[in-house]
Amino acid sequence: MKTTPEEDPETVWLREVYRPNEPNLTVRAVLVGVLIGAVLCLSNIYVFFKTGWSLGVTLTACILAFAVFQGLRAAGIDRRPFGVLENNALTTVASGAGYMTAGGNAAAFGALLMVTTVRPDQIGMVAWFAVIAVMGVFAAIPIKRQLINKEALAFPTGTATAETIRTIHSAADGKGKAAAKALLFASLFGAALTWIRDAWKLIPGTVAPGIELMGAPLAKWTIALKTEVVLLGAGALMSFRTGWSLLLGGVLTYAFLGPSLFERGLIPEPSYKAVVGWTLWPGAALLVGAGLTSFALDWRSLARAFRGIAGVLGAKREEKGIDAVECPEWWFPAGFLVLTPIVVVLMSMMFDIPMWAALIAVPLAVLMGFVAARVTGETDVTPTKALGPVTQMMYGVITPGNLSGNIMSANVTGGIGLHAADLLTTLKTGWLLGAKPRHQLYAQLFGVVAGAAILVPAFNLVIPDPSVLGSDEWPAPSCVVWAGVSKAFSNGIDSLHSSSKIAILVGLGLGIAMALVEKFAPKHAKPYIPSPYGIGIAMVVPCSSSIMMFLGAAMAEVVRRQVPKYEGYVVPVASGLIAGESLMGIAVTMLTTAGISLAL
Repeated sequence: MKTTPEEDPETVWLREVYRPNEPNLTVRAVLVGVLIGAVLCLSNIYVFFKTGWSLGVTLTACILAFAVFQGLRAAGIDRRPFGVLENNALTTVASGAGYMTAGGNAAAFGALLMVTTVRPDQIGMVAWFAVIAVMGVFAAIPIKRQLINKEALAFPTGTATAETIRTIHSAADGKGKAAAKALLFASLFGAALTWIRDAWKLIPGTVAPGIELMGAPLAKWTIALKTEVVLLGAGALMSFRTGWSLLLGGVLTYAFLGPSLFERGLIPEPSYKAVVGWTLWPGAALLVGAGLTSFALDWRSLARAFRGIAGVLGAKREEKGIDAVECPEWWFPAGFLVLTPIVVVLMSMMFDIPMWAALIAVPLAVLMGFVAARVTGETDVTPTKALGPVTQMMYGVITPGNLSGNIMSANVTGGIGLHAADLLTTLKTGWLLGAKPRHQLYAQLFGVVAGAAILVPAFNLVIPDPSVLGSDEWPAPSCVVWAGVSKAFSNGIDSLHSSSKIAILVGLGLGIAMALVEKFAPKHAKPYIPSPYGIGIAMVVPCSSSIMMFLGAAMAEVVRRQVPKYEGYVVPVASGLIAGESLMGIAVTMLTTAGISLAL
């Protein structure tokens, strides 16, 4: 889309890009989108509790959708063409459902069950997640035109998804079928490996050399390889910088810091649980310090966000054509007028947060959502690591001692910010493809409501016993961090061991310093600067997980550099490995829980 300085980009878009006569949101797109979103939600929640990462689902969803409808057409079940814009709408539904595990939702849910022995009512939790997600959708409305139409922010994942959809629907090069086959074969491999390992027990889950460190085998320090391809897939979807930062952080934590703590008597034994019980504090502090510093350094983006909001809400719209296509701006205040009383009542009834304190969370969450959307548009990273602790710190002061309220008030901030950014990412895809924005908003609403209904039972299915969270099998690093930050802000750091207090200060300082270096270093030097988020996460996951994710990132980097013609297969293969292992892992867990013998 080319514009001259005199032409408005919205006018050019309406004339050259917008495709009003092609199918967008259809019944079959909603139904298949919800099904794909449900599958990806299950997969993502498995990955989340294993790695701490929430993976975007749009790229996987659009490839899966293409494969499903190609299969239906080949079988003669559905002969209607499946077009680019219909795939975009379906992907929006799937993203809304499948990404419910992110934005602090699964982290908050897991952390809540780590600090309280009472499981909240399932229907209440479904309503809670649905209301927060819908508020995030409406929060995207007043800033969409400013960030996407006017400023043309990159939203890298949205742009990549648009290019992927164009590519797989191109009959000329056959890339769509090739990508779908790569995803299918990788999924089958991941599923078969998981069944052989977890059901038949023919291969071990962990492989480590028979070397001792401080009188204990390396496996006790979690310095080992895992036969979990989900970790390789997750690493392949990261940047190589994040991957090698994970390796660096894992080695420093478990090969040097852990043994030193054991030698000084600060941890009782060489084990993952013992080490992470101490490293949680500097790791969480590093993440918070880096996140808040990056947040503060982005003050220009913050200022542009508020100027953009003021301009959007106050300006007169002369482009009548675009006004008829975009979502009406009055939907934003109307939606919040209806939903705010609901979320305030839920906060009061479910988490004992005083209504006056609950009321503070909503406008704070909206402001944070606006900022999160802009940061996502510019960097492709939604800053929930910073937004959550900001709210936790505030509620630690105004509602001291309320652990569940502290966590779930932060969930409001993180959830609204995430879902606003998620919708804007898919709207960027639609903008590039010429889709109808209103149809995408409807699609996202279908997706998030379905996702809320899926998330709670999916959590209970994957993690029937919350006491396993924080173990070597289910590290759940984000849950550990949220729970730890909540305890620190609620009970005060005076209750911690003196070494932990020092570690918190060191972690904060290191996080601040690394964020400053990352911000001001020359562009050519940034790939060689450790990622504070990679280092911080490595301090709260097993070293074996960091090693495997590094290997996945390294393999993907080798493909990109040495055989770039196969770079397009990295995403489908990585996504297939994740989907295959995670879904089979869930199936094995269900069969085992039901008492069905799986042994040969």
